[in-house]
Amino acid sequence: MFSMEKISDDEVSLILKRVTDRADRKACSQVCTQWRRVEGSTRTALRVLDPQLLHSFLPRYPNLLILEAGRGITDTDLELVADTCPSLQVLNLHLRQTVNFMDVFDESDVDPVTDEGICAIAAGCRDLRKVLLRRRKGVGNVGATALIKSSANLAYLDLSWCKRITDQALEAMGAASSLQVLILHGCTLVTDMGLASLATGSSARTLKKLDLRECDQITDSGVCLLQQLSCLQVLNLAECGPRVTDTGGVALGAVYSLEIINFSWLINISDISLLAIAENCHNLKEINVTGCELITGFGVRSFSQHKSLQVLILASCYNVYSDDIEQTVLECPTILYLGLDKGLRRWIPDGLLERIQGRCHIEWL
Repeated sequence: MFSMEKISDDEVSLILKRVTDRADRKACSQVCTQWRRVEGSTRTALRVLDPQLLHSFLPRYPNLLILEAGRGITDTDLELVADTCPSLQVLNLHLRQTVNFMDVFDESDVDPVTDEGICAIAAGCRDLRKVLLRRRKGVGNVGATALIKSSANLAYLDLSWCKRITDQALEAMGAASSLQVLILHGCTLVTDMGLASLATGSSARTLKKLDLRECDQITDSGVCLLQQLSCLQVLNLAECGPRVTDTGGVALGAVYSLEIINFSWLINISDISLLAIAENCHNLKEINVTGCELITGFGVRSFSQHKSLQVLILASCYNVYSDDIEQTVLECPTILYLGLDKGLRRWIPDGLLERIQGRCHIEWL
């Protein structure tokens, strides 16, 4: 009779490498003690749904590369992660457990994850590539700086709504040599000085995506410095406030690598910025000017002959009319998606609407 004991750990490991479904792996781990042990040692990804049990099961998974956890995880838990999983490459502390779970944790100012826990991770997990700390209110400059300095391969950092992040942390980020994606959505203490650090450090040669949504202390002075980000492809300046104007918008026309730009609700961005970007940003695929009330059809028409634009979003642009849409869409050969204000729908003749929809998808916003 065939005996399971005759299968070596290496052979079990080879079998388990072919099992990717989580439920199937769980079933394999219940075969016997050996399979349970080997399954744990070969597991590379783990979602922690109940952090209170972390100390009882994490030691089974010493070779994790990806760890995701949501609310409830603490600094003590992160210290255990740092000690147990030194090869960790991806850490997500904003795991959402259900589709309907809102993008918000606890509205209180107390977060069980602080700089202390992040520093422990930085010291114990030095091969981190991607870290998401969205809405971790206890994380500030000390933790973010420790991550940057300890993780030479860190390419993706999400600090959205980490309200304690200031220009001091951006100084360390500017010196990073591998950072490609930096998300600072809602980091309202970031100023032009922080952008200067990004523009003059090593990260100026590596950053491909920069999200500054709702960083409302930045001005044209800081935006102009972003010209120095030589490989920037995605820039989000939505709701950055009235001090970002055409001075900054025109300067961004010199960032020839730009593919996606979001100017939503920048009330002092006008046609002048669109003209500069349409003329110079030949790789541009998507632009969003929702709520930019100074934008008119003249600026929108500047994209009529653009050779790469695929997505154009014009919600709440009340000075853009049906003939402007017609010329832009029918003369731009690459357009695929058009986001229009729903109030414009009744002003577009049915025949024209059919012609436009024959070229691209329209969404009424």
